[in-house]
Amino acid sequence: MDRFRYTYPVRQHFGKGCAEEAIKEEMARTGRNVLLAYGGGSLKRTGLYDRITGWLRECGKTVTDFGGIMPNPTYAKVQEGARLVRENDIDFILAVGGGSVIDCCKIASSTATCILTPGCCRKFTRDEIAGILEECM
Repeated sequence: MDRFRYTYPVRQHFGKGCAEEAIKEEMARTGRNVLLAYGGGSLKRTGLYDRITGWLRECGKTVTDFGGIMPNPTYAKVQEGARLVRENDIDFILAVGGGSVIDCCKIASSTATCILTPGCCRKFTRDEIAGILEECM
C-alpha cells in the first residue's frame, strides 16, 4: 500500500450550556439541510430536542430526524443514516449524544455516496488484518 495522509477536520463543542452558541455558530457555515442524529428518547424527554430544532429553524435550516441510534450501532442503522443523507440532500449532520451516535454519523456520512450491496462486506481474520497492517509499515 502506498503511503498517504488523510485529514478529516472536525469541530466538537463540549461543556455545560454550549449547545445554543455552538449550533448557531456552526449553522452559519453550513447549507440548508441538517440531519439531527441522536440515541434514545432522553433528548426528547428532557426538552433538548425541541430547543435544538428551534435553534436550527431560527437559522433557516430544514431538519431531518435520525433518532434511535443504539450503542454499537448496527450496519442497518448506519445504512439508514446514509439513506437519509442521500434522500434529503443533507449538507450537515448534527450528532447529539455519545460515541455511538458520533461514530454512526461518521460512517453514514462517508458511505452516503457509496452504494453497498448485501454481502459486499465481510469480517477479516486476525491473519488478514496482520497482513494489512504489515503492508502499512
